[in-house]
Formats: sequence, C-alpha cells, structure tokens
Amino acid sequence: MGKRNKIDGAFAWRKIEMLEAPAFRVLSLSGHRVLARIEIELSAHGGKDNGKLPVTFTDFEAYGIERHAIGPAIRECEALGFLEISERGFAGVGEFKRPSTYRLTYRHLDRAEPTDEWRRIKTMEEATAAARLARKSPVGKTPTGKKQKTSAEKPTVPVRETPTENGGAPVRETPTTDQCGKPPLLSISPGTTRSAASPKSKGRRKSEKSETNGAGRHSREGVTDAGRE
Repeated sequence: MGKRNKIDGAFAWRKIEMLEAPAFRVLSLSGHRVLARIEIELSAHGGKDNGKLPVTFTDFEAYGIERHAIGPAIRECEALGFLEISERGFAGVGEFKRPSTYRLTYRHLDRAEPTDEWRRIKTMEEATAAARLARKSPVGKTPTGKKQKTSAEKPTVPVRETPTENGGAPVRETPTTDQCGKPPLLSISPGTTRSAASPKSKGRRKSEKSETNGAGRHSREGVTDAGRE
C-alpha cells in the first residue's frame, strides 16, 4: 500500500521556520486564535483576498476569544509581525458600520510573496518585550506609550481670577464697619457691668442731673410755700 501524502479537506499551511521563531513562541493564546480565525476567513475566500479579509469582533468572540482580549491580541499579532490591519473599521448601526480588514504576512498577497515581518525579531527577549508592550497599550495610544491626539479633545481654557479670588481689591470701610471694628470698653470696677462712658456722654449726664435737681428744688419750694399760705 502506497504512502498517502494528500490531506483531505481545506487546510492552513505554516512554515516550520515560523513555528520555531521567537515571535511565534511568545504568542499568547488569544493571539493564536486571532491568526487562526483570519486563516479560516482566508480559506472561506478560496485562499484569495489576503489583505481584504473582513473579520468582526463578533467573529473573534464566537471563535472563543474574550471580547476584552480581542484588541490586545490583535495589537500583539501586529507587533510580532504576523498581521497587518489593511483598513481599520468603525462601529455603527446597519450600513453605517464597517469591520477592519486584515492581511496575514506569512501568506501570499495575490501573486506577491509573503513579507514575513516576524523574521525581524531575533531573540526571545525582544519578542517578549514587544508582545508585552503591545498588549498593554490602551486604546488611543501608540505601542510606544504616547497618547494620540484626537479631534474630540478640547484645549484647556484658563480661568481668570476675580478680585474676590485673588484678594487684591481693597475693601472700603463704611460707618457700620468702622463702628463694629471698635468694641466698647468695659468697666473693671467691682459690682458694676456698665461700660465706660465718653467725656461727651458724661457732660450730658451732668447737665441732665442738674436740671433734675433744679426741678426737684422748685417743686419742693412750691409745696413749702403752699403750706405756709
């Protein structure tokens, strides 16, 4: 019986050199699933349209990738040289949304040979650092960690200080303010709680006392005269 070299059914081929490369050996499970799902899409297109392969986040999630891990896994595959995003899609509703399209660097692009960017990574240390940095880069930042400017960001407008805030404006004194600022002096004599009077008030009190005494004397004299009569 002769040896069988034929594979029944569709298959995805990979070079042994790539399987032994540092970039492939540090690839995470989610990264492996991203590549496998795009290879399935390439097979669905008859092995053609590499570089124009549309795969949605829903497709990746249905293949077994946690939704929060899809973005980091795609960035990891890009950083390690296995994948290129040909056109970035955008979210929306109905016809107003479009998935991203991908190119596998280790497969042919029409009649062009594979580019194999994964070969540029020579050591395990370099591959590990590139994968870690790519997976930690949040949305809106480049793999180098620098934040990208977006049109949604607004410039910061300085707020002018008011005279009340900076305390530079003087406060005018009013009669009420002047009177409130000088409390009356209290007497320290035992047994009294009256406040010390000013010289003017003392003079008014003496004149009032004199008038009272004079009126008392006149009233007493009147009574005496009436008694004599």
